[in-house]
Amino acid sequence: NFLQVVHFCMNLHTLPRTFYLSRHGQSEYNVLGKIGGDSGLSLNGIEYARRLGAYAKEHIAIQTEIDDDGNEKKGEVPCRLWTSTLKRTKETAQFIEHPRLQWEWDNGEVADWLQFRPMPRRNLDEIFAGTCDGMTYKEIETYFPAEFKRRQEDKLAYRYPRGESYMDVILRLEPLAHEMERTREPVVMIAHQGIHRIIYAYFMGMNRKDAPYVSIPLNTVIKLTPHAYGCHEERICLLDKKEMLSDGQDEPVTSMPRSDDVMEPPSH
Repeated sequence: NFLQVVHFCMNLHTLPRTFYLSRHGQSEYNVLGKIGGDSGLSLNGIEYARRLGAYAKEHIAIQTEIDDDGNEKKGEVPCRLWTSTLKRTKETAQFIEHPRLQWEWDNGEVADWLQFRPMPRRNLDEIFAGTCDGMTYKEIETYFPAEFKRRQEDKLAYRYPRGESYMDVILRLEPLAHEMERTREPVVMIAHQGIHRIIYAYFMGMNRKDAPYVSIPLNTVIKLTPHAYGCHEERICLLDKKEMLSDGQDEPVTSMPRSDDVMEPPSH
């Protein structure tokens, strides 16, 4: 219909767009194996934040172009920074610098641009675990065995008591996905495992039932570049797991896909 045509035209792109997905650095709750909460970063998490700041400055904000003579030319480009409203994502963004740029747009207009201006967004907050917030998976299995079983059986539709499900989060991320389709500048998105699973599945054209099992490891930047017939992916590990004593990200084995034809299960 007409509205679908309008939406299609609004989201046509002649230039590549790039999104950089990053989970927050390891949090104090990660170390304890707890889900949810609003804890700050561990020492490992702070180290990852430092490396992310350097990567943003040296690789995301600097783009290489080829001039008419075939020579490479490097220059700084405007970039965006989105985080959730939770402490651990804001702390992960703390070392990303915010210089001011004078940028000339395609129409010839020159304007000031604050590089990586932090924009906390509530729809990037992690799935709310409700009554189970702040518990470990072992504690949930012990105190809420029926809930634990229901989650293992249908991770996509399962809703935590007084909390959210992946389906709920898909609905609250829909407006953000539309905004991402319209955004031209590179965007660094510092959010959470559940959130990035959904965003990743959306741009990679995956079935939503597979989204809860996508591997989104800590300490890794996932670079997504959508194009006409799909999406190119690159993963950049900034802090090797061997450098950490524990990442605290071991989900119950039964929450992983039961068949080999879905995808490689997450290691967390």
